[in-house]
Amino acid sequence: MSRSGLSTVNTNSFERMLQDEQATARLATTLAGMVRRGDVLLLSGPLGAGKTAFARALIRARLADPGLVVASPSFTLVQTYCEPQGSEIWHADLYRLNGEEDVEDLGLEEAIDEGALMLVEWPERAAALFEGIDRLEIRLAPVACDDNRRLVHLAGIGGDWPARLNALACHEMTGISDPAPHHKKGRTEP
Repeated sequence: MSRSGLSTVNTNSFERMLQDEQATARLATTLAGMVRRGDVLLLSGPLGAGKTAFARALIRARLADPGLVVASPSFTLVQTYCEPQGSEIWHADLYRLNGEEDVEDLGLEEAIDEGALMLVEWPERAAALFEGIDRLEIRLAPVACDDNRRLVHLAGIGGDWPARLNALACHEMTGISDPAPHHKKGRTEP
């Protein structure tokens, strides 16, 4: 694993160890500057993996409001936010759905067609909806024996996601992100 925490980099995907929720928020904030209207981000992982924390940080960054209350859509199923330029961000949690037929009532397909930025937790509950569309799949997984750390795997499917993920990986490797925990304060890297 490199100093930046990247263990795998290629043009379609990469993985990174996130040390804590703040590291998750930093990655989401960086990604917020790379996503755009019409993008579909699918967040998967077990309960408590950090899907909502990731979405919350990305939404706050997109709206330039770090104090924004970003409620989990666990019970409402969908929360929407309006960006300053008028486009929408949809944050959906499909965990409580019984099947793909329940998805139709949420209006996700229409929101995708209208170009909303989509963040969808538990996308496997509506897998057919996302087949054949350009998307970024984000898998978060807790690390055994460490309640704070998460392994994140990002995979770009279609469109220009490979190029954007490559840019994100390069951004991470150049040291723009926080240094690995073993670095001492004040030390400069060559």
